[in-house]
Amino acid sequence: MPENKARTARGGAGRGSYAVGDERRRKILDTAVEHFGQWGFHASSLARIANDCGITQGGLLHHFRSKEDLLLSVLAQSEQHDVERLFADEPESYAAYLETVVGLVEDNTRRPGIVRMFNVLAGESGNVGHPAHLYFKERYARVLRHTVDLMEAAVRRGELREGIDCRAVGQEQLAVMDGLQIQWSLDPGSMDMPGRVRAFLDRQLREISVTGEGLPGAAD
Repeated sequence: MPENKARTARGGAGRGSYAVGDERRRKILDTAVEHFGQWGFHASSLARIANDCGITQGGLLHHFRSKEDLLLSVLAQSEQHDVERLFADEPESYAAYLETVVGLVEDNTRRPGIVRMFNVLAGESGNVGHPAHLYFKERYARVLRHTVDLMEAAVRRGELREGIDCRAVGQEQLAVMDGLQIQWSLDPGSMDMPGRVRAFLDRQLREISVTGEGLPGAAD
């Protein structure tokens, strides 16, 4: 076989193996989401996750060094979706940002496994010794800081009233969203979660906006 053809063949085989590896890694992550969401971190086992992926535990450890590494990889993959939704572009206004938040909640209704996992792990991670404790602590701090920055910019632009406690408003948003998310995950048919979040954000915006207006299209 000519050298260039041999190189092409080897390259094609290499790309194929990478594709298989990427697909297996995605399957492990997706399976881990379901396990962590159902049993939490401590009660989940690498052996069961590997078995449900159709591989050995050694094969799983080829992709992830430990259960802690798998956990943090799952959380990072989940958060990337939120980052792309909320942080990728500068919103035209604070109201536009809130509409993006509602869109993220709508996305989450199509990701019940991720929602269950987040609820379970966030609760578990209140223990300082939990491997995701620092992750959740820093995540909440990041989201809150981003929200506060947007509100303070909106105050400077004259969209929001001066003197509002931006940090308290942001903390209320996180509390309501997470609380509704827990209730929804227990009984998805019990509520329109995006609608509830939108109604809350509309009421909150009416209280802090200079004009007293809420989200566009919301009922008066």
